[in-house]
Amino acid sequence: MAGLTAAAVAAVCFLAYQASANVPADLSAEPKAPSTAAPSTSPSGGPKQPVRDPLAVPAGSGTGERVVYGLADRRVWLVDDGGKATRTFTVVPSTVSPPPGSYAVTSRSGTVRGSDGVQIEHVVRFATAQDVAIGFSAAVDGSLPEPDPAKRTGGVRMKRADGNALWTFAVIGTKVVVVP
Repeated sequence: MAGLTAAAVAAVCFLAYQASANVPADLSAEPKAPSTAAPSTSPSGGPKQPVRDPLAVPAGSGTGERVVYGLADRRVWLVDDGGKATRTFTVVPSTVSPPPGSYAVTSRSGTVRGSDGVQIEHVVRFATAQDVAIGFSAAVDGSLPEPDPAKRTGGVRMKRADGNALWTFAVIGTKVVVVP
């Protein structure tokens, strides 16, 4: 029994090493290309679609310096004027989302109480949808709960470190592009 446990631990360690060896040192690093590219099929039998790199700036998100908010990806990219992501991170969306399109940062607040009653910081507002102000923020306590679906909220929440980066990047007038 001990031999089986040792073998399982060794296999897990090996797989963890392989996974860590393929993580880019930073977002500007290109992902490693697979050594072999064998065609594959999806479970339905058709050709398998290539997996999109979640760190890549979404196509059709415009040009120049901007914040890109991917609704389906639940992710934000901070994009420099050359079109390269300087940072990307996941977010917890609000119950009210803006329609896809181009917006601009309209207001910012250092610290306020969110519409859900949580104390938040680094609020960067950029849209209004269904009479609800939409903006990025981070909870001061670091929490990232899913919003109450019974409430209409516009706060797109992120980790505090990500909120700090977005606050520094997205000044009044910065372009925000929302993609599906």
